[in-house]
Amino acid sequence: MLRKLVNLHSVRSVRLVSYLSARHFGRNSLFTLSKRLEAPAEASNTSTYLSNRTFAQSPCFPNKAVFEEVCSETLDSLTDHFEELIESTDVLSGADVNYSDGVLTVQFGDPHGTYVINRQSPNEQIWLSSPTSGPKRYDYIEGSWIYRHDGVSLHELLSKEISIIVKKDIDFKQCSHSGKK
Repeated sequence: MLRKLVNLHSVRSVRLVSYLSARHFGRNSLFTLSKRLEAPAEASNTSTYLSNRTFAQSPCFPNKAVFEEVCSETLDSLTDHFEELIESTDVLSGADVNYSDGVLTVQFGDPHGTYVINRQSPNEQIWLSSPTSGPKRYDYIEGSWIYRHDGVSLHELLSKEISIIVKKDIDFKQCSHSGKK
């Protein structure tokens, strides 16, 4: 029952009353449970950590302007990387890259399909539509865009899938906000 309550109430609303001391809350209160969920899981399994964090994840951007800036930097660097890749690879002679209004479209043609990467401002996410792996929604966690269901970053997935298409190793980790420092 308490877990359902955590799903329904955000940590942000719990923090509104956090000025009250912990003694005002019982051991199994929503406040206590949310604090436990915010702590990193002891297990080494990344997906366990990420799924536990989904209940208590607050937005990581202080305001929409910062989110928009991070998204623009990410999508601009991905656009540049895709354009360089297409120009330098003979296999992709018919491919096309288009970036407009926060939507990056990369058309590889038959049989590879089209990738669409776009920002979702209301959710503070980047969404990917891949002809290989399907749709995914990425959250910005610790400097990179992570898919919470498997813990794989956007840049890692693109590196893997595009490497198969061009038949050589491609590294998107040099792009902005890939988690690489």
